[in-house]
Amino acid sequence: MTTTTRVTGWVLGSATVATGLTAGSFYVFACGVMPALARSGDRTYIEVMRNINDVIQNPVFFLAFVGALLLTGWAAWRVRRQQGPRGWVFAALACYAVAFLLTSAVNVPLNDALAAAGPRAGIADPARVRAAFEGPWVAWNVVRAVLCTGALGCLVRGLMMWGRRVR
Repeated sequence: MTTTTRVTGWVLGSATVATGLTAGSFYVFACGVMPALARSGDRTYIEVMRNINDVIQNPVFFLAFVGALLLTGWAAWRVRRQQGPRGWVFAALACYAVAFLLTSAVNVPLNDALAAAGPRAGIADPARVRAAFEGPWVAWNVVRAVLCTGALGCLVRGLMMWGRRVR
């Protein structure tokens, strides 16, 4: 196996793992965290979401979240001439890029609006603040989860096809 082949395998495998970690994060929010928080009162809901939004911004999460996009792009470039895996890796890149853009254009601004909605301890109308946040955030998170899961499936398929070519 050549060094080029090893690097391509490492990049494709790393993109798959990073995408899986991100898809799993969004999935856990969709099927566990948000349904549990939906049972909470307005003030508790807002406080917990603010805390989550504060702590999720850390190097470990960003490594997977940004790394998945960069590694998938690098993997797409490395397999661009390989007919088998190329289409799958490019589809993964498209799915993940849309999820990344949705996060930047929708979910992060909603998080910022929640953080800016009144003083931390005393929100004048917590029900209004929650209503403006919860529905859109949850809906778009499900879209992100589906897109990232689709990207993961495409990367797994691309990795399998790449592996067959190498053998």
